[in-house]
Amino acid sequence: MIYTGAARKVGANIDTDAIIPARFLVTTDPLELGKNCFEGLESGWINRVTQGDILVAGPNFGCGSSREHAPIAILGAGMPVVLAHSFARIFYRNGFNMGLTLLEIGDAVNDIREGDRLEVDAEKGLIRNLDQDRDIPCTPVPRFMQDILAQGGLVGYVRRKMAV
Repeated sequence: MIYTGAARKVGANIDTDAIIPARFLVTTDPLELGKNCFEGLESGWINRVTQGDILVAGPNFGCGSSREHAPIAILGAGMPVVLAHSFARIFYRNGFNMGLTLLEIGDAVNDIREGDRLEVDAEKGLIRNLDQDRDIPCTPVPRFMQDILAQGGLVGYVRRKMAV
């Protein structure tokens, strides 16, 4: 699992209502949710995102309500991975269950600038900042969670297991 894209930064304590406000929860379609990703933070925020960009967040990302729509919106916006100082636990679980790769990198998040080109190897636990020629180590995604991600989330993983 290697991802390459530009860093799109958000701050600390970003809650699920900022990621995808309740007024947009009338669908589970990833592309529709993605069009409104971060509307609760800043109107039109999504317009700076290009397919494959990497979301970079401060501490406690995804706090607030347990909202599966939040990781779906991020995926629908074209961002397959989130690097954060730390994640709210329920968001962390929901993210992987929905097929979103999440990596905690602590204070190293402060060294990434908006727009920096990043290469993320989730299997090895290595983030390379291509613009700064700098490596950021992190805990790799465990093998069983890589398997869940490879199936697009927990539902796909269970379907595959049941088919065997």
